[in-house]
Amino acid sequence: MFVDSVKVHLRAGDGGSGMVSFERRRGKPRGKPVGGSGGRGGDVVVRAEPSIGTLFRYQRYPHHVAESGGKGADRLRHGRRGARLVIPVPLGTSVYDDAGALLADLVEDRQQALLLRGGRGGRGNAGLVSPQHRVPAVAEEGEKGRQGWFRLEMKLQADAALVGFPNAGKSTLLSRVSAARPKVASYPFTTLTPNLGVVAVDDEEFTLADVPGLIQGAAEGKGLGHTFLRHVERASVLVIMLDPSPMAEVEVGTQMDVLLGELEKYSPRLSERPRVMAVNKADLPESDGIAKAIPGAFLISAVTGYGLAPFLRRVGELVARARETAAPREGFILHRPHHRGFVVTRVDDGWAVVGTAAERAVALGDLETPEAARLASTRLDRIGVGRALREAGARHGDTVRIGGAELQYEDPALEGPQ
Repeated sequence: MFVDSVKVHLRAGDGGSGMVSFERRRGKPRGKPVGGSGGRGGDVVVRAEPSIGTLFRYQRYPHHVAESGGKGADRLRHGRRGARLVIPVPLGTSVYDDAGALLADLVEDRQQALLLRGGRGGRGNAGLVSPQHRVPAVAEEGEKGRQGWFRLEMKLQADAALVGFPNAGKSTLLSRVSAARPKVASYPFTTLTPNLGVVAVDDEEFTLADVPGLIQGAAEGKGLGHTFLRHVERASVLVIMLDPSPMAEVEVGTQMDVLLGELEKYSPRLSERPRVMAVNKADLPESDGIAKAIPGAFLISAVTGYGLAPFLRRVGELVARARETAAPREGFILHRPHHRGFVVTRVDDGWAVVGTAAERAVALGDLETPEAARLASTRLDRIGVGRALREAGARHGDTVRIGGAELQYEDPALEGPQ
């Protein structure tokens, strides 16, 4: 099944927790700290692979999780880093976040983009030794891996694309000039998914796309709308196929204006692409006169093969010219800054502090122990959380939630609760 647009939920691996452990010697049961740190969780990467032709696998299985990092152990043994999760996608796939922002456009073989970074591993007590804490009896928990919904959307990368109304004969033409075998029938919308074929002309080859038929209003999403136009977007040459039959959905005299109008509405650049005009169904009596009335149009028959040789030669010439003049197609990867700060917000029963830096400050194994509580307080003050709460209006004794921890705000200017 051809699937060209899916939503997937991706999650990076959690970081492994650090360990509390001490060197044990005879007569000295609690020696220096030797607890190892946890490993970082696996990242999530999306990569363009030429062997992948559709996004079907992600329609069936939209949830994917990277491996978590291993826990730290005694004797300074650190946890293993989690394996990263690689999401293989077809060439020409664009990646959007849940808000619709374009994160990456992958058009090159094995081009890849980092979508989610794995959670940092927690430090064991050996990694927390400092002049102020020479023998810490606490360790950090691993960070949770980031997660989110993403939209994957592929666009065919064809040299030329067939543009026409339903039942104009596009699928028949593709099956005639290439080894592609799209579904062909005498009713509209036989083609519901794009097809791609390789055409050989005078020892040269180019790829030709047969995409779902266009209808008036497609640029606004009517019919197959954007599903069609998205796949035309990357073609360097457009083949406009006109249907002269009396049964055509739109009278042949206005077909070209409607088709070009829809292309321009979707993207002005499409209407400027090199194009070849072709009047199909040469066996109809009226076809010859219609083709002669359109400057430069070719009269062809996708069924019998009439007129195909000069028509394909012209398409091949325009493709070759486009290849010579076009700049190398480069992908796009958005590198967003990684914000490590925090935000203080008022909630019904207190305050919430959200942000990587604040969550890391309280990511200790057991905040109920005095040592862990003191260390968390010191860290929060160092990054300015206490000051931010005070400026926001927090009062002594207010509840403060940071990650999964629930703390009490203590005003340093006061000796006790108000």
